Amino acid sequence: MVFKKRSLASKSDNISDWYNDVVVQARLADYSDVRGCMIIRPNGYAIWERTQAVLDAMFKKDGVQNAYFPLFIPYSLLKIEKEHLKGFSPELAMVEYAGGEKLAEPYAVRPTSETIMYKTFADWIKSYRDLPLKINQWCNVVRWEKRTRPFLRTTEFLWQEGHTVHRKEDEAVEMAMRALAWYKTLYEEYYAISTYTGIKSESEKFAGAKTTYSAEIVIPDGKALQGATAHNLADNFSRAFNIEFLDEEGEKSHPFQTSWGFSTRAIGGLILTHGDDAGIILPPNIAATQVVVVVIKGKDETQEELVLKYAREIREDLENQGIRALIDENTKHSLGYRINEWELYGIPLRLEIGSKEFEAKSAVSVRRDTFERRTLAKNDVVSEIPKILKAIQQNLLEKSEATKNRLTIEATTFAEFQDILTTKHAFIRAPWCEKAECEKQIKSKTKATTRVLELENIEKRSPAPCVHCGEKAQRKWLFAQSY
Repeated sequence: MVFKKRSLASKSDNISDWYNDVVVQARLADYSDVRGCMIIRPNGYAIWERTQAVLDAMFKKDGVQNAYFPLFIPYSLLKIEKEHLKGFSPELAMVEYAGGEKLAEPYAVRPTSETIMYKTFADWIKSYRDLPLKINQWCNVVRWEKRTRPFLRTTEFLWQEGHTVHRKEDEAVEMAMRALAWYKTLYEEYYAISTYTGIKSESEKFAGAKTTYSAEIVIPDGKALQGATAHNLADNFSRAFNIEFLDEEGEKSHPFQTSWGFSTRAIGGLILTHGDDAGIILPPNIAATQVVVVVIKGKDETQEELVLKYAREIREDLENQGIRALIDENTKHSLGYRINEWELYGIPLRLEIGSKEFEAKSAVSVRRDTFERRTLAKNDVVSEIPKILKAIQQNLLEKSEATKNRLTIEATTFAEFQDILTTKHAFIRAPWCEKAECEKQIKSKTKATTRVLELENIEKRSPAPCVHCGEKAQRKWLFAQSY
């Protein structure tokens, strides 16, 4: 089937329609016949593969090992930790019949793996010598969402879930913070997205956790997207699942645990953050293809062969330097059509090579982020292109940082708070009393939820009263409406 580009909605006019258009037209994902589930196409899956490679290297360097646990979880296991079950019950997909018979016990299709893993951990852990235990799983999960959008919120999605067990709680807290730092590094150094990192409120934390840490993305329309989470589970689950170990004195103790995860939702955040009316813009560090070499049709067949050979030499030179390059030799389509296609796909840098460039022993480079054109001598291509890619990566991060700062507004009164959300979407940093009922009322009146208490603000006390109820505030929190 020949791909035919349709016109995209304007990102600045309607980011929601633009997002839906670009996901399909850039061949990142397709809708499926299964309610709320998407088909991740090669262009989208390539981003996930790069993400996996980056995170997996971080995990393994810290001693985390990969494993795999069953997709089906006995319902009786989910019921062991009451808060955990309560948090996931509305989203559970259950299997009650299989093999033509009703099952003796229903199975939940994995919404997360704490319960089935921790029952096993109780068998694996006997002594302090077995700790710390650090396990990660790359898998799919199912959560029966009512409203779905590709990548951002789907019934089935891909993720990694890390689960660790420690002798002491401070070790668990340190592990959760380290996982949060990995996610922040991935977002900023690879996705070129500036994030807020901090702790979730009691109402917004993970079901069964003592503390939840989160990385939050500020989308260019001012809404929030939860980008990743890490949880200090304390000894809540180890007590529920009877995980015990003998310490050095021979005394039995319950260990402390963490869980942390990063999903394909992040790709939705990447798309929303970087892009324009021509399509998406992939940061070079996460792009499966960093450079596309576009061959321009020659004057005649002989010239065309020479140009093609020359372009292949340049592509090979780039690959020998570790640059992920692709060559577009399809001169059957017009040059304009092909350029539009690569811009839609978001390839960071385009090299155009035709008869003119062959004769001059040069190449024309075009940046996807700024559309800046440069003529490079062939001898300079290998040395200059890494610099250009680095500049693109840095520019995208700086734009994300600027957007985050521009869309974060201080408020001290509820009138200001409401006015901000009425006139535009934005993150609001405001003093809050940290009471659940007050938080509930803010959400009811504005649809804004607490996002995080920024890590750097945990010890900072606010002299101002709560933005909503007027009672004594503890600290300044970030609020926003979310995807």
